[in-house]
Amino acid sequence: MKAMNMRVAALQTVSTPDVDRNLETAARLIGQAALDGAELVALPEYFCMMGQRDGDKLAIAETPGRGPIQEFLAAQARQHSLWLIGGTLPMQTATPGRVHNACCVYAPDGALAARYDKIHLFRYDNGRESYDEARVLDAGSRLMALQAGPVRVGLSVCYDLRFPELYRQLCTPPCDLLSVPSAFTYTTGRAHWELLLRARAVENQCYVIAAAQGGRHESGRRTWGHSMVVDPWGEVLAVLPEGEGVVLADIDANRLASVRQQLPALAHRRL
Repeated sequence: MKAMNMRVAALQTVSTPDVDRNLETAARLIGQAALDGAELVALPEYFCMMGQRDGDKLAIAETPGRGPIQEFLAAQARQHSLWLIGGTLPMQTATPGRVHNACCVYAPDGALAARYDKIHLFRYDNGRESYDEARVLDAGSRLMALQAGPVRVGLSVCYDLRFPELYRQLCTPPCDLLSVPSAFTYTTGRAHWELLLRARAVENQCYVIAAAQGGRHESGRRTWGHSMVVDPWGEVLAVLPEGEGVVLADIDANRLASVRQQLPALAHRRL
C-alpha cells in the first residue's frame, strides 16, 4: 500500500508506581492527541508503571490478550478510532519470575494488530547508576512491522535504537515510520538520544516517532524525555524536552518520495 499523509502523536509521560494513575494520564493525553487530529498515537516504554525497583513489574505482568492494561489500550484505540502504539507493558512468559517487555499495537476498531517483544536488553553501570534489564526480562526474538492504514510501521523499543542492523531488517521492504517507545536514562539520553534517532531516520530514509518517559520519577530516577518526530532527512519536526505532553507532526508521503528519489541510498545498498 502506498504511503499517504497521516498525523501522528508521540506522548510523553513521567509515569509513577501506580498503574491506575498512569492509565488516567495516558487516557487524557490520548484524548488530547485525538482532538488535535492524530490518526496514530504512540505511548512511551512502561507508560503503565515506572516502579521503585526492577521486580515491581512482575506484579502487574499480564497474559497475552488479557488484563487491564491491554483492555485499556484496546478501548482507547476504539474510542478515538485511531492506531495506538501502546508503549510497552510487562507480559508473562512460560518462566516464572520472567516477563517480556511487550509493545502492543491496536487498530482503530480496538483489535490487536501487532505485538513486538523487546529484543535488546539494556545494561549500564557508570559507578553511580546501574541497570540490568536481564534480571527480570526475557529477550524477544522476532522482528515486527505492520501496515497501519496507509503507513508501514516498524516496531522497536528503547535500547534497540543502538542496533542499526535491526532497523535494516525491519526496513525490507522499506518502512514509512519507525516507532521507538523509550525510557532513556538522563545520562545516556543527553549524550546519544537525538543523535541515534536522527541517524536511524537518515539511514533508513523514513520518519521516526519516539515517545519517551521524561522527568523525575517518584523512585528518584530521572529519564531524558525529548519525545520527538524526525523526518527522513533527519530534521526534528517537533520535540518536548521534559514533562507530560503531546508531540504532533505529519507524515508527508511527498516528503518521503522526494528524499528517496533525490538520494536513492536504499537502492544503492550492496551489503
